[in-house]
Order: sequence, then structure tokens, then C-alpha cells
Amino acid sequence: MATTGFWPVKSRLKEVISYAENPDKTTDKKFLDEDLYAALCYVENDRKTDKTMYVSGINCPKQRTYEVMMATKRRYGKLGGNVAYHGYQSFVSGEVTPEEAHKIGLETARRMWGGDFEVVVTTHLNTDNLHNHFVVNSVSFRTGRKFENHISDHYRLREISDEICRERGKVVLAPSKFTGSKKKDYWIHKNGGLTHRDMLRRDMDEAISKTTNWKAFDLYLKNLGYSYARNNDYRHPSIIAPGWKQPVRIDSLGEQYTQEKIRQRLIQNQRKPELYVIVYPEQKRNPLLALEYEMKKLQRMDTVTLLFEIFITLLKICTGSNIEQQNNRLLSPMMRAEVRKLDRYMEEYRLLCDNHIESPKELLLFQEDLIAKITALEKKRYALRLKIRRAKTPEDEAVLKEEAKEITKHITPLRKRRDIALRIEEHIPRIKELLDTERQIEIKQNNLNRKKERGFER
Repeated sequence: MATTGFWPVKSRLKEVISYAENPDKTTDKKFLDEDLYAALCYVENDRKTDKTMYVSGINCPKQRTYEVMMATKRRYGKLGGNVAYHGYQSFVSGEVTPEEAHKIGLETARRMWGGDFEVVVTTHLNTDNLHNHFVVNSVSFRTGRKFENHISDHYRLREISDEICRERGKVVLAPSKFTGSKKKDYWIHKNGGLTHRDMLRRDMDEAISKTTNWKAFDLYLKNLGYSYARNNDYRHPSIIAPGWKQPVRIDSLGEQYTQEKIRQRLIQNQRKPELYVIVYPEQKRNPLLALEYEMKKLQRMDTVTLLFEIFITLLKICTGSNIEQQNNRLLSPMMRAEVRKLDRYMEEYRLLCDNHIESPKELLLFQEDLIAKITALEKKRYALRLKIRRAKTPEDEAVLKEEAKEITKHITPLRKRRDIALRIEEHIPRIKELLDTERQIEIKQNNLNRKKERGFER
């Protein structure tokens, strides 16, 4: 099977062509086993070149590729922008011989670009996976138009490659569905968190399991804090929650989340007696407003410590306890996603309380004090290390090393507290943003933004 791809080149054209035609990568390994000079001399023999160097040109001679491509650019006055496109076609180890790989690459390039563009096709033999490189001139020699590089061109290259592989009896990759940034999801999962898709998938499973029709299903999702960006009237409905930058298409969550599959699951639920009477999640939710009201009754000031206290109290709603049943549906999906950071927020809150920090100014002074202490200790330790180098006896050296270790023991906790303090400074704007968004949700849910109209005039 073969994988493909290409990308624009904005640097010098000569560099990318030189890379593609590198003799160390395109010369058969049996010639590289001998002296490199002899191999390069062998390459210069025109009669033997095609047998040892897998380099070919389409619409241009391979010996003067750069000159021909630059002549095309000058003819049409298009020397700026993307100078070329660099593509690849990689095969599974042992699937093809160098000759087969090169022939497949040539045919792929001809069908993809051969009608309008100059192309260099090379087959690299320096890895276990044989792979072709394509260097495509960005300007058409026939029309003078530049290659526009649409997303459809990438799909077309893959389709052409698969078609040629099938014709030659090679296996092709099964089509896969795009599911977003896998690399970003990996790090979120590694840190014990949930992505938007994970949360939506979990909440949708809950909504489907407790409803029997579309209307009840939509109401359940609404009560969980979601809303439709595109409803079921569209072919691909999508859902969004407060704080999300983009909606998520429901059918992108997996095969079980297409409209037809969800409808089948809802119909199956109609046979369950326990779903005849359903208790929906509480729709009018106001834990933040209630908490802020209690704080005002206690006449508490708006401080950094209070900000963290309110935020952590809200997050604890999501964790539940062994006495009270978990009821995290009082909070929006965005707030529930922050539960994975609760331990870090608790660590920051303890630092604020232990050091009686109430304002951003006090936090800044605390950071400066820690940094000054760390700097003084590091200078003292550095002086000791200089003395260690000049120690006259092993006994003196051992004593100095112990003194340096003691200083390190004092520096380590100070650095940890400094890092937590810097983290607090970064989290304050984020926490304020989350609480403001949650407050607006609760005000909207409870219809508290309506002003009372007078029934009479003074």
C-alpha cells in the first residue's frame, strides 16, 4: 500500500531539487557499498544512469530540471510566491522493488500533473520503506497559471495512487474518517482529561439511554448545557456548548451516532418499562449564583483567594462523594472539563491561604521575594562549587559538597512555590473567564435578565 502527500515550497527551488536528486539516496545500494567516488563516476555514464539512478523528468530533461523550471517562471513573470510543490509516495517495506516503485511514481505524476506542469520524480532507496519524491513546478508551462493547491488535489493524488496500485496488484489503504487533531487529543488523554468530543459522546450516550424519541433526546441534551448549531433538519447536525470555539458534528463521534443509528437506539428504548417515566436533569441550575449570594451574606471581599475558593467549590460538585450522589449536571460541559485540573487548583489555593495572599499585587510581591531568595542561594551555591574545584584535599571537597547539597535542599521547595505562584498568575484570567461564562448561563437559564416593567406611571 502507498501513502501520499505534498506541500508548498517557499524557499529556493534549487535546494528542493538537489534534495530529491541526492545520489546518496537514489543510487542503488550495491553501488554505494563501494567507494562513493566510483559510484558517482558510474552515474555520469548516460548509458547506465537509468539502471542505477532512479531519477526521471516529466515535461523536462532530468539533467537540466532547474534551468527549465526557472525558464518557465521567467517566461510568465511568476518568480515569487510558492516556487514548487514537494510530494511523496511511500510504500510498505518489501512491497515493491525499486523499479516498480519508480514506475508507479512516474505514472502517478503523469496522471496528476503531467498535462500542465514540469515534474521531477525520484525514488529514494536509503530507508527500509522505498518512497518516491515529486518536485512540481508551481507554474504551468502550458498556460502560465500557478498550481492552486486545493484540498481536493490532495484527495485526487491519493485516489490516483490507489488506482495505479490496484492496477499493479498492490494493496491500498482502507478509507478512514477524519476525527480531528489526534495529536492534541493524545496529550489531553495522557494528562487524564477529556476532549469536547469525549464529553459530548458520554453525554449523548446518557441522553440516548434515558429517552425514547427525538424530542425527549433534544430536551435532555439542552438540559445538560448543549445547543444545536445545526439541528436535525440538516444532513449533518452539529452541537455546541458554551465556551466551545467550534461546534462538533454528531456523526463525527463514531458510527453509532448517525441520525439513523440514534433513531434505532431510541426506538429500542421504547420497550424498556423504566423509561415510561423519566426524570430529566435539572434545567434551572444556579450553583454559582447561590454560592455568590452566600458569600455576599458573609460580607466577603472580592479577593484572589475567594476567586479560587468559589471555583474549587464549583468543581467539587462534579466529583461527588461516597455519601451524596454525583450531580455534575449542574455545571456546563466547559466547567466539567476543568475537573481534571482540580488537584492543581487545590495546590494553588493552599499556597494562597498559607501565605495570606488576597490581591494580585500581593501575589506579585510574593513572587519577587521567592525569586530574590532563590537567586541569593544559587549565588552562594555557585561560590561553593568554585571552591570545590580548588579544594586541596578530598576531605575539604567532601565538606564543600555537603554544604552545596544543603543549599540545594533549600532551593528546591522555593522553586516549587515559585512555579505554583507563577501558575496562579496564569490561571486567574482563565478562572474569571470561566466563572463569567457560567454566570451568564445561569442567568439565562433562570430568566434573571428580564427587567420588571412598571404597570403605572408616576
